[in-house]
Amino acid sequence: MKITKQNLETIDKKYKGYIQGPKVAEFFKEFGIRFAAGHWCAGDFLDRFATTGYAECGECDSGIVPQMERVAAACCEGIEFHESVFIDSVFKKDPEIVALVKKNLKRLKLTPTNMNTNLFTHPRWKLGGVTNPNPKIRAQALKVALQGIEIADEVGCSSVALWPGSDGWDYNFEADYGVLLDLFIEGCIAMNKKAKSYGLKFGVEAKLHEPREGNMIISTTSKAMLVAREVNKVCGGTNMGVAIDYGHEQMYGVEPADMLYTAKRFGVPITNFHLNNAKHLSNDEDRVAGTGDNWALADFCYAAIITGYNGWFGEDQFTYRQDPVRAMSLSRELFANIMKKALLIYKRRDALKKARAGGDSSLVIDVVKDILV
Repeated sequence: MKITKQNLETIDKKYKGYIQGPKVAEFFKEFGIRFAAGHWCAGDFLDRFATTGYAECGECDSGIVPQMERVAAACCEGIEFHESVFIDSVFKKDPEIVALVKKNLKRLKLTPTNMNTNLFTHPRWKLGGVTNPNPKIRAQALKVALQGIEIADEVGCSSVALWPGSDGWDYNFEADYGVLLDLFIEGCIAMNKKAKSYGLKFGVEAKLHEPREGNMIISTTSKAMLVAREVNKVCGGTNMGVAIDYGHEQMYGVEPADMLYTAKRFGVPITNFHLNNAKHLSNDEDRVAGTGDNWALADFCYAAIITGYNGWFGEDQFTYRQDPVRAMSLSRELFANIMKKALLIYKRRDALKKARAGGDSSLVIDVVKDILV
């Protein structure tokens, strides 16, 4: 982000009231806020209740180019991908799709940001990707993940991420937790070495459960940080970090902002943000960002400022019953307004520090209340 004394001083006048329309892009540009959306946010959406999707026939083409067009229509500057977009039925890179995507990135003026590793959609990964009990499938999963890093480089992404959706367990005693963790760390070491050789950041995204019903192997961001530290110790440097999904933090009831300070304290980089909303201690709802506890979201944004985060903020949402372009636009707009509040609080950081020093929460609320309410 680009925060100066000058743009902080003028924020009240230039962006007075609720920001919308062209003002959102102007605000993002002035403060160096880079905003993206995952291609999957652009629909169509399926779940176990609507197995053919929520859109009427012909309403929502889910090909990668129409999805990219909808991300651009929502005025997002960047786009995230799953590497599975670029591979064929035998998990090999399809050069024609790579070329098609690169052509349309240029046409739509979209920046490729993060390449996510999909080791959860295909039935082959149902018992896990890099921790699969079958050594042959485990080796194939790692091969697919390493290929994804090559695709990320070819497409022009700046980072790669692993969300281990199928790695975990459904029942007590089903898994040897120590063995799973060792296998996962081994996979991350291989991925990090490859990403590092291509100049790409590598991050793991934690989630409590779902699709695994017991726990995923990396259930919390704190555990993801421990894995990153171990991998970085083996590989040298700090190339591996964590990708934080705001809704995933809400699933297990942690304070999302606290995770940013914790990562900074332990020297673990934040490689990417996923923005959305979910109820406290609920499932992974992936609703429009900025529609929940906005004190907590503003706190999260303030933490990003204080800890010096300078990467992308990306939408990860499944707005089943909404028009995807409108839903992506709303998340972008609401996030801009919450980030503006965080910047206004940052402008008062000295007063906030003084209020915090005495431990009187009422004084702290006095500092921020007129901004947040």
